[in-house]
Amino acid sequence: MTSIDVPNLTLNDGSTIPQLGFGVYQVPPADTAQVTSDAFGAGYRHIDTAQMYRNEKGVGEAFRASGLARDEVYLTTKLNNGFHRPDDARRAFDQSLTDLGTDHVDLFLIHWPLPTRYDGDYVSTWNTLIEFAADGRARSIGVSNFQVDHLARLAAETSVVPAVNQIEVHPYFGNEEVRAADAAAGILTEAWSPIAQGAVLDDPIVVAIAERLGRTPSQVTLRWHVQRGDVVFPKTLSPARMRENAAIFDFELGADDLAAITALDRGESGRRGPNPSTFDWIP
Repeated sequence: MTSIDVPNLTLNDGSTIPQLGFGVYQVPPADTAQVTSDAFGAGYRHIDTAQMYRNEKGVGEAFRASGLARDEVYLTTKLNNGFHRPDDARRAFDQSLTDLGTDHVDLFLIHWPLPTRYDGDYVSTWNTLIEFAADGRARSIGVSNFQVDHLARLAAETSVVPAVNQIEVHPYFGNEEVRAADAAAGILTEAWSPIAQGAVLDDPIVVAIAERLGRTPSQVTLRWHVQRGDVVFPKTLSPARMRENAAIFDFELGADDLAAITALDRGESGRRGPNPSTFDWIP
Protein backbone atom coordinates (compact mmCIF):
# COMPACT_ATOMS: atom_id res chain seq x y z
CA MET A 1 0.00 0.00 0.00
CA THR A 2 1.27 3.45 -0.93
CA SER A 3 2.59 5.65 1.83
CA ILE A 4 3.17 9.41 1.79
CA ASP A 5 6.00 11.04 3.71
CA VAL A 6 3.84 13.57 5.55
CA PRO A 7 5.37 15.85 8.21
CA ASN A 8 4.11 15.35 11.75
CA LEU A 9 3.37 18.45 13.82
CA THR A 10 3.60 18.46 17.61
CA LEU A 11 0.52 19.44 19.58
CA ASN A 12 0.50 21.27 22.91
CA ASP A 13 -0.25 17.99 24.71
CA GLY A 14 2.98 16.45 23.37
CA SER A 15 1.36 14.18 20.78
CA THR A 16 1.86 14.52 17.04
CA ILE A 17 -0.53 14.87 14.11
CA PRO A 18 0.07 14.37 10.37
CA GLN A 19 -0.05 17.75 8.60
CA LEU A 20 -2.03 16.33 5.68
CA GLY A 21 -5.34 14.60 6.25
CA PHE A 22 -8.27 13.36 4.20
CA GLY A 23 -11.70 14.80 4.95
CA VAL A 24 -14.93 12.88 4.39
CA TYR A 25 -17.32 15.83 4.72
CA GLN A 26 -20.31 15.35 2.38
CA VAL A 27 -19.15 11.87 1.36
CA PRO A 28 -22.40 9.83 1.28
CA PRO A 29 -22.45 7.20 4.03
CA ALA A 30 -22.93 4.41 1.48
CA ASP A 31 -19.78 5.52 -0.37
CA THR A 32 -17.58 6.32 2.60
CA ALA A 33 -15.93 2.92 3.03
CA GLN A 34 -14.81 2.86 -0.61
CA VAL A 35 -13.70 6.50 -0.64
CA THR A 36 -11.75 6.08 2.60
CA SER A 37 -10.19 2.87 1.27
CA ASP A 38 -9.13 4.80 -1.82
CA ALA A 39 -7.56 7.43 0.45
CA PHE A 40 -5.65 4.75 2.34
CA GLY A 41 -4.53 3.35 -1.00
CA ALA A 42 -3.29 6.79 -2.04
CA GLY A 43 -1.20 6.96 1.12
CA TYR A 44 -3.32 9.01 3.51
CA ARG A 45 -3.11 7.97 7.16
CA HIS A 46 -5.07 10.81 8.73
CA ILE A 47 -8.87 10.72 8.35
CA ASP A 48 -11.17 13.52 9.49
CA THR A 49 -14.85 12.68 10.04
CA ALA A 50 -17.66 13.87 12.31
CA GLN A 51 -20.81 12.63 13.92
CA MET A 52 -22.84 15.04 11.78
CA TYR A 53 -21.36 13.63 8.58
CA ARG A 54 -23.13 10.35 9.45
CA ASN A 55 -20.30 8.32 7.90
CA GLU A 56 -18.18 7.22 10.85
CA LYS A 57 -19.24 3.61 10.25
CA GLY A 58 -17.85 3.75 6.72
CA VAL A 59 -14.53 5.11 7.99
CA GLY A 60 -14.39 2.29 10.53
CA GLU A 61 -15.21 -0.29 7.89
CA ALA A 62 -12.44 0.98 5.63
CA PHE A 63 -9.94 0.97 8.48
CA ARG A 64 -10.74 -2.61 9.44
CA ALA A 65 -10.40 -3.71 5.82
CA SER A 66 -7.14 -1.84 5.30
CA GLY A 67 -4.90 -4.17 7.29
CA LEU A 68 -3.28 -1.09 8.86
CA ALA A 69 -2.40 -1.15 12.54
CA ARG A 70 -4.35 1.21 14.79
CA ASP A 71 -1.27 3.30 15.49
CA GLU A 72 -0.71 3.80 11.75
CA VAL A 73 -3.95 5.73 11.31
CA TYR A 74 -4.86 9.07 12.89
CA LEU A 75 -8.63 9.31 13.41
CA THR A 76 -10.46 12.55 14.14
CA THR A 77 -14.18 12.94 14.77
CA LYS A 78 -16.37 15.73 16.12
CA LEU A 79 -19.32 16.18 18.47
CA ASN A 80 -22.77 16.56 16.92
CA ASN A 81 -24.34 19.97 17.54
CA GLY A 82 -27.32 18.30 19.16
CA PHE A 83 -25.27 16.66 21.90
CA HIS A 84 -23.55 19.51 23.75
CA ARG A 85 -25.01 18.75 27.15
CA PRO A 86 -22.53 16.62 29.13
CA ASP A 87 -24.56 13.40 29.36
CA ASP A 88 -25.52 13.65 25.69
CA ALA A 89 -21.88 14.24 24.77
CA ARG A 90 -20.81 11.17 26.73
CA ARG A 91 -23.35 8.97 24.96
CA ALA A 92 -22.46 10.41 21.56
CA PHE A 93 -18.76 9.85 22.14
CA ASP A 94 -19.37 6.23 23.10
CA GLN A 95 -21.36 5.79 19.89
CA SER A 96 -18.54 7.26 17.82
CA LEU A 97 -16.10 4.73 19.23
CA THR A 98 -18.57 1.96 18.42
CA ASP A 99 -19.19 3.19 14.89
CA LEU A 100 -15.49 3.67 14.19
CA GLY A 101 -14.71 0.29 15.71
CA THR A 102 -11.94 1.54 17.96
CA ASP A 103 -11.31 1.96 21.66
CA HIS A 104 -9.96 5.48 21.19
CA VAL A 105 -9.81 8.36 18.74
CA ASP A 106 -6.69 10.36 18.18
CA LEU A 107 -8.56 13.67 18.23
CA PHE A 108 -12.08 14.63 19.32
CA LEU A 109 -13.47 18.10 18.65
CA ILE A 110 -16.45 20.23 19.56
CA HIS A 111 -17.75 20.78 16.03
CA TRP A 112 -19.28 24.26 16.55
CA PRO A 113 -19.39 26.55 19.60
CA LEU A 114 -23.14 27.37 19.15
CA PRO A 115 -22.95 30.48 21.38
CA THR A 116 -26.67 31.22 20.88
CA ARG A 117 -27.68 27.71 21.96
CA TYR A 118 -27.54 25.90 25.31
CA ASP A 119 -27.67 29.26 27.13
CA GLY A 120 -24.29 30.01 25.62
CA ASP A 121 -22.68 27.17 27.54
CA TYR A 122 -19.96 25.44 25.58
CA VAL A 123 -17.71 25.40 28.67
CA SER A 124 -19.40 22.39 30.25
CA THR A 125 -19.16 20.67 26.86
CA TRP A 126 -15.43 21.32 26.81
CA ASN A 127 -15.06 20.03 30.37
CA THR A 128 -16.73 16.82 29.21
CA LEU A 129 -14.15 16.43 26.45
CA ILE A 130 -11.49 16.87 29.11
CA GLU A 131 -12.94 13.72 30.74
CA PHE A 132 -12.43 11.79 27.48
CA ALA A 133 -8.81 12.89 27.34
CA ALA A 134 -8.27 12.01 31.00
CA ASP A 135 -9.46 8.43 30.53
CA GLY A 136 -7.41 8.00 27.34
CA ARG A 137 -10.29 7.40 24.96
CA ALA A 138 -9.45 10.66 23.20
CA ARG A 139 -5.70 11.01 22.83
CA SER A 140 -6.11 14.72 22.07
CA ILE A 141 -9.07 17.10 22.28
CA GLY A 142 -9.80 20.33 20.52
CA VAL A 143 -12.42 22.59 19.02
CA SER A 144 -13.67 23.55 15.60
CA ASN A 145 -14.99 26.90 14.37
CA PHE A 146 -14.18 28.66 17.64
CA GLN A 147 -13.74 32.41 17.41
CA VAL A 148 -11.31 34.52 19.42
CA ASP A 149 -13.84 35.26 22.18
CA HIS A 150 -14.80 31.59 22.44
CA LEU A 151 -11.16 30.60 22.91
CA ALA A 152 -10.65 33.33 25.48
CA ARG A 153 -13.58 32.04 27.50
CA LEU A 154 -12.21 28.50 27.55
CA ALA A 155 -8.85 29.86 28.70
CA ALA A 156 -10.49 31.84 31.50
CA GLU A 157 -12.89 29.17 32.74
CA THR A 158 -11.21 25.80 32.14
CA SER A 159 -7.88 24.14 32.82
CA VAL A 160 -7.04 22.62 29.43
CA VAL A 161 -6.09 24.48 26.25
CA PRO A 162 -7.49 22.91 23.07
CA ALA A 163 -4.86 21.09 21.05
CA VAL A 164 -6.33 22.27 17.74
CA ASN A 165 -8.92 24.64 16.33
CA GLN A 166 -10.28 23.49 12.98
CA ILE A 167 -11.56 26.56 11.11
CA GLU A 168 -12.36 27.75 7.62
CA VAL A 169 -9.13 28.94 5.98
CA HIS A 170 -8.31 29.47 2.32
CA PRO A 171 -6.71 32.21 0.19
CA TYR A 172 -9.99 34.15 -0.05
CA PHE A 173 -10.57 33.92 3.71
CA GLY A 174 -7.34 33.78 5.66
CA ASN A 175 -9.14 33.96 9.03
CA GLU A 176 -6.00 35.63 10.30
CA GLU A 177 -7.39 36.95 13.59
CA VAL A 178 -8.38 33.46 14.72
CA ARG A 179 -5.14 31.94 13.40
CA ALA A 180 -3.18 34.52 15.41
CA ALA A 181 -5.19 33.75 18.55
CA ASP A 182 -4.58 30.04 18.02
CA ALA A 183 -0.83 30.62 17.65
CA ALA A 184 -0.67 32.85 20.73
CA ALA A 185 -2.36 30.15 22.80
CA GLY A 186 -0.28 27.28 21.41
CA ILE A 187 -3.28 25.87 19.52
CA LEU A 188 -2.63 24.30 16.12
CA THR A 189 -4.84 25.58 13.30
CA GLU A 190 -6.47 23.06 10.99
CA ALA A 191 -7.87 24.43 7.73
CA TRP A 192 -11.19 23.24 6.35
CA SER A 193 -12.42 24.23 2.87
CA PRO A 194 -8.75 24.78 1.95
CA ILE A 195 -9.42 25.54 -1.72
CA ALA A 196 -12.64 27.49 -1.05
CA GLN A 197 -14.75 24.68 -2.47
CA GLY A 198 -12.77 24.97 -5.68
CA ALA A 199 -13.22 28.72 -6.08
CA VAL A 200 -9.51 29.57 -5.91
CA LEU A 201 -8.50 27.07 -8.59
CA ASP A 202 -9.33 29.53 -11.37
CA ASP A 203 -7.80 32.53 -9.67
CA PRO A 204 -5.31 34.17 -12.06
CA ILE A 205 -2.67 34.60 -9.35
CA VAL A 206 -2.85 30.96 -8.27
CA VAL A 207 -2.99 29.73 -11.87
CA ALA A 208 0.06 31.79 -12.86
CA ILE A 209 2.12 30.47 -9.95
CA ALA A 210 1.05 26.91 -10.74
CA GLU A 211 1.98 27.23 -14.41
CA ARG A 212 5.39 28.69 -13.57
CA LEU A 213 6.14 25.87 -11.12
CA GLY A 214 4.68 23.09 -13.25
CA ARG A 215 2.13 22.28 -10.56
CA THR A 216 -1.67 22.33 -10.35
CA PRO A 217 -3.56 25.22 -8.71
CA SER A 218 -4.75 22.79 -6.05
CA GLN A 219 -1.19 21.72 -5.23
CA VAL A 220 -0.05 25.33 -5.01
CA THR A 221 -2.93 26.26 -2.70
CA LEU A 222 -2.39 23.27 -0.43
CA ARG A 223 1.33 24.02 -0.33
CA TRP A 224 0.49 27.57 0.79
CA HIS A 225 -1.42 26.12 3.74
CA VAL A 226 1.41 23.73 4.62
CA GLN A 227 4.07 26.44 4.56
CA ARG A 228 1.93 28.58 6.84
CA GLY A 229 2.08 25.72 9.36
CA ASP A 230 -1.55 24.61 9.30
CA VAL A 231 -2.96 21.09 9.01
CA VAL A 232 -4.95 20.73 5.80
CA PHE A 233 -7.76 18.42 4.63
CA PRO A 234 -8.31 18.28 0.87
CA LYS A 235 -11.48 16.42 -0.06
CA THR A 236 -12.14 14.60 -3.31
CA LEU A 237 -13.83 11.42 -4.46
CA SER A 238 -11.24 10.85 -7.21
CA PRO A 239 -8.27 8.56 -6.41
CA ALA A 240 -6.20 10.40 -9.01
CA ARG A 241 -6.97 13.74 -7.36
CA MET A 242 -6.19 12.23 -3.96
CA ARG A 243 -2.70 11.40 -5.21
CA GLU A 244 -2.33 14.83 -6.78
CA ASN A 245 -3.33 16.57 -3.56
CA ALA A 246 -0.77 14.55 -1.61
CA ALA A 247 2.10 15.51 -3.91
CA ILE A 248 2.85 18.77 -2.13
CA PHE A 249 5.91 17.96 -0.07
CA ASP A 250 8.54 17.95 -2.83
CA PHE A 251 8.45 21.65 -3.72
CA GLU A 252 8.29 25.02 -1.98
CA LEU A 253 6.69 28.36 -2.68
CA GLY A 254 8.94 31.38 -2.55
CA ALA A 255 8.25 34.29 -0.22
CA ASP A 256 6.77 36.38 -3.05
CA ASP A 257 4.40 33.59 -4.07
CA LEU A 258 3.28 33.07 -0.47
CA ALA A 259 2.65 36.79 -0.10
CA ALA A 260 0.74 37.00 -3.38
CA ILE A 261 -1.61 34.19 -2.36
CA THR A 262 -2.07 35.61 1.13
CA ALA A 263 -2.98 38.97 -0.43
CA LEU A 264 -6.02 37.36 -2.08
CA ASP A 265 -7.79 37.50 1.31
CA ARG A 266 -11.20 39.17 0.98
CA GLY A 267 -11.91 39.32 4.67
CA GLU A 268 -15.38 38.40 5.88
CA SER A 269 -16.79 38.59 2.35
CA GLY A 270 -14.54 35.69 1.38
CA ARG A 271 -16.07 33.34 3.94
CA ARG A 272 -17.78 30.35 2.27
CA GLY A 273 -19.30 28.70 5.32
CA PRO A 274 -21.47 30.05 8.16
CA ASN A 275 -20.22 32.52 10.72
CA PRO A 276 -19.54 30.64 13.99
CA SER A 277 -20.75 33.57 16.07
CA THR A 278 -24.29 33.15 14.77
CA PHE A 279 -24.45 29.59 13.40
CA ASP A 280 -27.00 27.64 15.44
CA TRP A 281 -28.07 24.67 13.30
CA ILE A 282 -28.89 21.44 15.12
CA PRO A 283 -29.64 18.43 12.92
